[in-house]
Amino acid sequence: MYAAHYKLREPPFSIAPDPAFLYMSSRHQEALGHLLYGTGQYGGFVQLTGEVGTGKTTIVRTLLAQKLENVDIAMIHNPRQNEIEFVASICDELGVDYPGRGGDLAAMSIKVLVDALNLHLLANHAAGRRTVLIIDEAQNLPQPVLEQVRLLTNLETDKEKLLRIMLIGQPELADLLARADLRQLASRITARFHLTPLSVVETLQYIIHRLHVAGGPADLFTDAAMRRVHHYAKGIPRQINIICDRSLLGAYAKGLRSVTPAVVDQAAVEVLGAQPHRSAFSKLFGRLGARGVPLPWVEGALAIAALLIAGVLLNQALNRPVAAPVTAVAPPAAPVAAAPAPVAAPPPVATPIAAQTPVGLGALRATAQPLPQVMSKLIGLWRPGLNVPRGENVCRVLARNALDCYKGEATLNELRQINRPAILTLALDDSARQFVLLRAISGLDAVIETASGPLKVAASELETAWTGEFLLLWQRPIEEVEVNPATRGDAIVWLRRMLAQAEGKTLTGAIPTNYGPELRAQLIRFQTARGLNADGVAGTRTLIALTNLAPKPGLPSLDDVP
Repeated sequence: MYAAHYKLREPPFSIAPDPAFLYMSSRHQEALGHLLYGTGQYGGFVQLTGEVGTGKTTIVRTLLAQKLENVDIAMIHNPRQNEIEFVASICDELGVDYPGRGGDLAAMSIKVLVDALNLHLLANHAAGRRTVLIIDEAQNLPQPVLEQVRLLTNLETDKEKLLRIMLIGQPELADLLARADLRQLASRITARFHLTPLSVVETLQYIIHRLHVAGGPADLFTDAAMRRVHHYAKGIPRQINIICDRSLLGAYAKGLRSVTPAVVDQAAVEVLGAQPHRSAFSKLFGRLGARGVPLPWVEGALAIAALLIAGVLLNQALNRPVAAPVTAVAPPAAPVAAAPAPVAAPPPVATPIAAQTPVGLGALRATAQPLPQVMSKLIGLWRPGLNVPRGENVCRVLARNALDCYKGEATLNELRQINRPAILTLALDDSARQFVLLRAISGLDAVIETASGPLKVAASELETAWTGEFLLLWQRPIEEVEVNPATRGDAIVWLRRMLAQAEGKTLTGAIPTNYGPELRAQLIRFQTARGLNADGVAGTRTLIALTNLAPKPGLPSLDDVP
């Protein structure tokens, strides 16, 4: 319907796994590389996992489209079979002739099938051909069939395996293979890879790539609209496709030349039942970085920050609807027209924090400052004197100074556990968002850093005004952004040492550098004990919790009451 209107050769966001539309992010390239390794001369048993919709099946289709020389592939799409049906399906895929083929499988012998398959594999090997078995949705394999898979890996010559096997599945596959009764099968896997969602930058590139393949213009979605797609889709390609397809239909119905953030909001509500995006940080930061964190201040924000009321005017630059009109202001020294009614000034700096009486929302409103000023205070806690050149990407500058930005949503108790000073987004009225720097938490009170010095606020009052959004800085202890089943090397050694420390143990001797079932179980225990997302992946919050086991001297924390 909309394809002709936007001069597209075909709909660019079909959810069918079409290899022609495959966007090869660095992770997709690595995943395909693992599968290609599995088809090679020394390939063996390969496992590929990923959440629903991350592109696993598309990568498999891409592998099949490679037309690999001297390789025969058997593809099993339906793993919910018994052992006889499973081996018969492999034989049928490879064209293996076996007694009783086409007859009643119930009367078939598993030995007859395996013997016939083995003879076929030996003949293939003698002819210089390799045979690959790909099992999709492998997390649904029944335990008896998994045991049969293990037995098939025994088909070998003195020098190499006759059957190369690839297990493709959702993260539950890793949980399944971590079971004690399947350890023999798991131990034979020679390569593992976990496919993670796209970052914000990759999401923008993904959308533009699919538009290009379909013959459409790259600016059919505004930059802000594509960032909004990532917010709703969480970087999962299938969800991106669904939202973008509905957004194009919505823009066509409204007669728009391009898709705007408002159109994406409506599309997400229709297809996902989502609530429209209201992130204050997304209004003021241009885009999220490749690590899934907010990256830049909008270019020039530092220069005009003094002329803005909490950054509301910047919504227009990002094609976002402005919640309330902004009254024009005079030069920085002049007061803002239509300013709010005067409120009591915060206590003087000289008053010790311990002696202060916690203030309420009125004084809290008076302490709020524009985001760039609050960000400057936060940076000062970590890197005093660090200057961010005008127009530079703030978080990239910080990354060059061994600091990472991390944005998210939490409760005050969760921030207490993260234990890092954080910028909080406040909603004190019906217009613009305001920002304060949470400097410390002490008992039932919080300490806010203001232009006049630290100010004690009742935690209950702060939570009433806080939207739940936060932005903090932290130091990654390892090079990797996260530790997952595909991670190898020094990051695994570090993780094993920290988890052992958490359990009051000390590791000695050679430390394994692979992510195995026992490490996953240990990591999940740690995450569960600390109320973290127990997914067996050490992401930002888990890494912070681990570094808190042995904090570095001078590290800013919420325990440091000014």
